[in-house]
Amino acid sequence: MSIRQQLSQMGLELPEPFVYPNKNRRGCVITGNLLYTSGHPPPAKFGVRVSGKVGGDLTEEEAHTAARATALSILASVEEELGSLDRLSRVVKVTGMVNSAPGFDRQFAVIDGASDLFLDLFGPDAGQHARSAVGMFELPRHFCMEIEAIFEISS
Repeated sequence: MSIRQQLSQMGLELPEPFVYPNKNRRGCVITGNLLYTSGHPPPAKFGVRVSGKVGGDLTEEEAHTAARATALSILASVEEELGSLDRLSRVVKVTGMVNSAPGFDRQFAVIDGASDLFLDLFGPDAGQHARSAVGMFELPRHFCMEIEAIFEISS
């Protein structure tokens, strides 16, 4: 079953790929058999909270949902770059940066929204990945988070 079919079975759709405001960067870069994504903020399409501080303006649960939507945004950029998500052979690493209110220390639980989606979509062999989840004092444009990923691709 294709990844697109799996997404459909899960009741999920991809947003439009994130458009970077400056031409000096792009959503994805391929080197060898690795695809690196730029940091992606949550997409507004799914009605998720896009901006604010987690643990202040947003609850942990709202941020977890936003992280799941951000993973979908990452996949939209990957599909635009590769032409098909079926070229992905595994999720290698996910890095999540959470715009955190003072005292909020559950960044790991927020970024689980993205990690859980990748695990559900790719399964335990290809979906489990290395990960970092860190709190930030501020993020660009007051985004509540930014997530980037590294994928292994097949030719």
